[in-house]
Amino acid sequence: MRSTDTRSFDTPAGTIEAVVDGEVTRALGIPYAQAERFAPPAPQPPSTAPFRADTPAPVPPQPSATFVDQLLPSMDHLRVDEHCQRLSITVPTDVRPDEHLPVMVWVHGGSYVLGGGDLPIHDAHDLVTEQRVVVVTVTYRLGVLGFLGDGETVPANLGLLDLVEAFRWVQRNIAAFGGDPGSVTAFGQSAGADAIAHLMISEGARGLFRRAIVQSAPLGLARGRARMNRAMVRAVGAVAADTPLDEVLERQARATTVGGRYGLAGGMPFGTQYGFAPLPAERDTDRAWRSVAPDVDVLIGSGSDEAGMYVPLVPGLRTVARWRPLRSLLRWLLVRPLSEVIYGRDARRFAARHREAGGRATVYRLLRHPSVAPVGAVHMSDLPLLLGGRSAWVGSRFVPERDWPVVERRGRALRAILAEFARTGRVTAVDDEALVFDRG
Repeated sequence: MRSTDTRSFDTPAGTIEAVVDGEVTRALGIPYAQAERFAPPAPQPPSTAPFRADTPAPVPPQPSATFVDQLLPSMDHLRVDEHCQRLSITVPTDVRPDEHLPVMVWVHGGSYVLGGGDLPIHDAHDLVTEQRVVVVTVTYRLGVLGFLGDGETVPANLGLLDLVEAFRWVQRNIAAFGGDPGSVTAFGQSAGADAIAHLMISEGARGLFRRAIVQSAPLGLARGRARMNRAMVRAVGAVAADTPLDEVLERQARATTVGGRYGLAGGMPFGTQYGFAPLPAERDTDRAWRSVAPDVDVLIGSGSDEAGMYVPLVPGLRTVARWRPLRSLLRWLLVRPLSEVIYGRDARRFAARHREAGGRATVYRLLRHPSVAPVGAVHMSDLPLLLGGRSAWVGSRFVPERDWPVVERRGRALRAILAEFARTGRVTAVDDEALVFDRG
């Protein structure tokens, strides 16, 4: 992004020159940490010269994903860099230095192997202008480079450690952008939501955010992964600091194939590993989540038909889904049960435990895709309602042109609900017929 209109923010990290883009001002691609390959992140030293924040964060190295390209615009044009620990900030252009706006930090999804914080589908323009909040989007290490260390020669949760550093950067610097460091909400979808749930119990992360919005987290896949992780580490073998990225991704593909042999968990083979920094042992996670419950307000939930997103991507199921008499049967015998096991059941258990331990938790259920057609709420159905805007979504498999007026109307309502939660920790009003809330 290039513009001649800039605005400077004087922060503890140094002077940051942001780009004025109409109603919003964007500070793009700010380094929050630095790390060599397979090394834990260290805080980015303050800059002695003004940092021109006009270039989006690069995406971390990642495999090509045919199924993603079928759903969304291609990411082939994006810059790739394994030194991707960067964040971007979007604020109202008329923000005052003495304001204390709620801060919402977005952690993107993508099964811990895909995506980036500055993809067009994560543009926060509408959320910022409608709700007058500060939005931070974070990019972090993925795949073999971020989530498959053995815990001895290579740290196991480097991507999660990156996120801890990002939230620390926000705490130190966001006040200079008119944000309130005491009112930070972590929000994310899919693997990003799973990461947020685990940040709640990560060493060094306590107090970095006050609220958490956990959207479609695959919490049902989080347990019992140690044996699969060990097999994947063996499949990758030794990767050196100078191993070419193409070879790293080839080895990652090898590990993905091995992970696929381990049942449902193999559907998301990369992810957080218990018992390695910054996470407790798996047997201690329940106690850890109970311990932090009074400190973090939680809004957690999922769609009714999450697994339905994957049906068109499986040739046999795609054929079955074309037959109207079998479509409903497929939904009730496969899509709904899988959605419940992977997403729904554990979200409700998470909220129940949180309440029992003295925390405040609200559970939501998205019942319908943002479409004029009566389609179930599949995985990612909530994203067009929250971030990205028309240019990012119209024409994708998610939002046909004819559906945009419905998406625009429902999106405004959802953004208001989430921003109110970021301000107060409560869901006080609902103006969306496809959302159901359980406030406990």
